[in-house]
Amino acid sequence: MDNLIGVGVYTPAEAGRLLHVRPSKISRWLRGHRVQGKVYEPLWTPDINLGDERVFLGFRDLMEVRVADAFIRAGVSAIRVRSTIVAAREMIGQDHPLSSDRFRTDGREIFLHIIETDEEGQQRERLLNLFRKQYEFKGILDPILKTVDFGDDGNPLLWWPGGRKLNVVVDPARSFGQPIDAASSVPTAVLAAAAIQEGIEGAAQAYEVSEASIRRSVEFENSM
Repeated sequence: MDNLIGVGVYTPAEAGRLLHVRPSKISRWLRGHRVQGKVYEPLWTPDINLGDERVFLGFRDLMEVRVADAFIRAGVSAIRVRSTIVAAREMIGQDHPLSSDRFRTDGREIFLHIIETDEEGQQRERLLNLFRKQYEFKGILDPILKTVDFGDDGNPLLWWPGGRKLNVVVDPARSFGQPIDAASSVPTAVLAAAAIQEGIEGAAQAYEVSEASIRRSVEFENSM
């Protein structure tokens, strides 16, 4: 289990609950599947491998699924998302390219965010359309990952699944990546269950957290 510290561990059911994505879809993406005789390989290899045939996701897998699903919800076809992962993996050299902070979408196309330096040393931002293989200026496209904190390398570090104001965070370095109250680091599931048994005030006293933390945890768990 030591190699799982700081990675986060999720079953497809747990990931589906957090992401509001069907667990069967997550398993299909990570196992591969067959449709009308055509074989579709897994979209990527999960970070977690416990040596059996069960599917587990790490935090980076969780973020990759989140972005892939967001693209599909925005109107990008599943086939195009698959093509994007293949193309982007080659471009930026990462097994989980979608969950970096370099992607944008307008609901039809997917763009890779590029910072170029010209001959005079001036930097400018461009968007590379992965399918037309041409550059387009950055416009009104917003990052998909608005609720994710990224490291200097552009990879995801933390996720705020209920938005930053709710103060619930998914941090792979704490509680194996389960949602926690950011103020106390206690899992939201624990605080919400305590609220049912002890009430808001009793739960706050039992876990030495604020009543606000209990209310936020209850709100988050109810949203799941």
